[in-house]
Amino acid sequence: MDDSARDPYLVPGLIRGLEALQAFSPQTPELTLGDIAARLGVSRSAAFRTVHTLVEHGYLLPVGESRRFCLGPSVLRLSYGYHAGREMLEIARPALEALRAETGWSAHLTVRDGRHVFYLLRLPSHGAATSIVHVGSRLPAAGTAMGRIFLSALPEHELRRLHSDLTGDQVAAVIARAREDEGAASIEQVGTFESGIAAVAAPVRDMGNTVIAAVGSALPAPEVPDSVRRATIRAAVSISRGLGTA
Repeated sequence: MDDSARDPYLVPGLIRGLEALQAFSPQTPELTLGDIAARLGVSRSAAFRTVHTLVEHGYLLPVGESRRFCLGPSVLRLSYGYHAGREMLEIARPALEALRAETGWSAHLTVRDGRHVFYLLRLPSHGAATSIVHVGSRLPAAGTAMGRIFLSALPEHELRRLHSDLTGDQVAAVIARAREDEGAASIEQVGTFESGIAAVAAPVRDMGNTVIAAVGSALPAPEVPDSVRRATIRAAVSISRGLGTA
């Protein structure tokens, strides 16, 4: 029994496409349609539709007139995204450790996930009360300092798309708050998501100056000291430079 028969939610065509890509290796960088069909255990006609789809979307490339195929640039784009994510975590961790050591506050790294922020790294402060936030948490962007970093960087049409389920007045309020924060080096909040928690966040940018992540510091406190705000900005700038930002 194959996987799709055991699990009705699996997509057989997608599985077949992934298996076709996995058939290529450093030892076999080029394969014919017959080779791919044999590795998939299907007929040439069934393999043809899979190969044709992968070619049309750039995952496979025909090799000249040889009727052979090799992996295409779309596979490289997928691997770049994976390695770039790992690279950011490797660069960010020492910067967050230094931020926590300097300030005594917890240090976080998030990325945007639609209308939410997703926590990739969290280094809790030593001795402070435990937060409900942990790695893998998804929190509403509008209710967190790090989330507002992302919202303030989005164009109005994207903000409207993300909040299409809200009323006109509610969307207008989101846009007004985002524009209020636009261009700020850091954004501070106190007690908007967790009562009594002060937080500050700063943007991490890629080589194209796009905000791709946010660094945050948080602690139970009535306000954010300037020293913590400056340290958070420095950590974000350090990570951005490590990713190649000028």
